[in-house]
Order: sequence, then C-alpha cells, then structure tokens
Amino acid sequence: MWLAVIVVAGGCGGGEMTLTEYVERIDAIFDRGSQQYEVVVESPEGLVLIAGQGSHFGFDDQGAQLTDFTPQDLHVALERVAEIQAEALEAAAAIDPPEQIADLHALYFRELPIAELAARAGIAADWDELSESPEMAAYRAALAADNQTCADFQAKLDATSERGTFADAPWIPNELTEIVDYALGCASLIEHPDDVYRPPPAITP
Repeated sequence: MWLAVIVVAGGCGGGEMTLTEYVERIDAIFDRGSQQYEVVVESPEGLVLIAGQGSHFGFDDQGAQLTDFTPQDLHVALERVAEIQAEALEAAAAIDPPEQIADLHALYFRELPIAELAARAGIAADWDELSESPEMAAYRAALAADNQTCADFQAKLDATSERGTFADAPWIPNELTEIVDYALGCASLIEHPDDVYRPPPAITP
C-alpha cells in the first residue's frame, strides 16, 4: 500500500504542466492521503493495519498483535483505506505529467487490491481462513511487486539523471526522489510481504 498505500497508474502525456507544478500536485495528493490514513490508523480498528503488516509510514504497532483483532476489524479499516485509494486514483488520473517524466508517472502510480481483500475479510471466519484466501495471496503479491517497482524506479531515475534530462533544473532529482519515495512508500516497504496478516502458528500441547 497503502500508503502502501494507495494510487493507480495515471495518464501519460506531454501537457503544459511544469515540473514544479507537477511535484506540487503529487505532494498535495499524498499529503491528503497520509492525513486520511492517519485517521484510520488511530481508529479502534485501525491499528490492525500496523499489527498485521509491521510498522510503516512512521506508525508504531504499540505492542498490538494480530490476534488482538478480528478479520472484521480489518474489513472496517480496509474499506476506509479503499476509499482513500479511490480518491487518490481520481486525482492522479487527472494529471497530465510533463513529457520528460511521463514514463516515471506511469511507473509509480498503481492500484493495490485493497477493496477485494476488505470484502473477503468481512466474511472470513478467522485469520487462518483469511490468510489462505486468494484475495490475501493477491494482496501479498502486489506488495512484493511494489518492492520490485521501487527498484525499477530507482534504476530509471538514475538513468534519467545520467542522461541529463534534469540538467536545467538541478533541484528536481532530489525533490522528485523524495516525492516518489513518499508515493511508492519505498522508505516504508514491508520487508516480508508473504507474512502480512499471517497468524502465528497454533501452539500444540
């Protein structure tokens, strides 16, 4: 996500937007999404997002365990996150990025299968059932793909910088890197996607 959170591939193109305007638009989208996500995390059910995935975006699990919650708690929290994603998707799709970073724009805007997992969590009998569901498998696969997306983006950004695309605006590489790291959540990647929302093994006597 969110926000491992939380957007989809937007349109590409060579509009009149400047790089400065582009960064400001992207920053505004993710500032709003981050504020909304914080509200969810601070709700009674919201801490399940951290307990089940590990600390990210600066949030602490406060010692909570996945077993302190139910799949229905996750259902409530993820439904709210899905709404945040939908709003961000709409905002991102309205952006026609500057030509020199149109390919980067397409690379780092993507959708996570949050709504599908939220729906499945709402009817799961327990964490074991949800953990083994196709919806959870798809979500974990999307998180793993995010790891690769971040690596691909860094390689593309490095190559872009080496080509001198930003030669006339030397501030762009660092600022763009910061914005994209924020968007992708590269600094907050889940280290072991296959373990998210996986309950601890049952203890046998």
